[in-house]
Amino acid sequence: MFIRKLALLSFLPAMLAAQPSPTRIMTAPSYSIAALSPVLIVDAVEPAVTFWTERLGFAKANEVPGPDGKLIFASVKRDGVEIMYQTKASVLADDPSVAAELNGRSAGLFITVPSIKDLDTIERLTKGMPVVKARHDTFYGTTEFYIREPGGNIVGFAAHK
Repeated sequence: MFIRKLALLSFLPAMLAAQPSPTRIMTAPSYSIAALSPVLIVDAVEPAVTFWTERLGFAKANEVPGPDGKLIFASVKRDGVEIMYQTKASVLADDPSVAAELNGRSAGLFITVPSIKDLDTIERLTKGMPVVKARHDTFYGTTEFYIREPGGNIVGFAAHK
C-alpha cells in the first residue's frame, strides 16, 4: 500500500500540471491565496525543527513550549515556504475526539527548487537521512529524490531539467 501511495506521490506534479487552469472554470469564485503552510502532526517537534534549520538553513518562525518546556508547536521558514509542526499530544489535549483521525494519516511534502545545482546541494545536506526513493529522472521533466525527515514524513525535492 505504501509503495502505491509513493508511486501516486511521484505522479502528483504531472497530474497537477494536466489539470485545467482555475481561470477556465467559470463557476469558481474570484479570490487570492497568499500561502499554504502545512501543519505536520508528530511525536516530537524539536528533531524536525533541527533538521530543517541545521541541515537546510530554514529559520525558526514560531515556537510554542508546553508546560514542561518542550515544544508543542513550531514552524520554520525559507524563501516563502513555511512548514509547521505540532505534537500529537497537544492536538489530543485540545480535542481528544480526534484521536482516531490521527492514526494512519500521512502527508508528503514536494518541494521544487530552481535548479539541478540547488538539488545537488540539498541532496548533500540531507545525506544520511532515510532514503524513500533515490534520485531519479521523471517522464515529466524533473529530477527528484525523496527522504524521510525526523518527524516521519516523506519529503521530495525536485528540479526541472
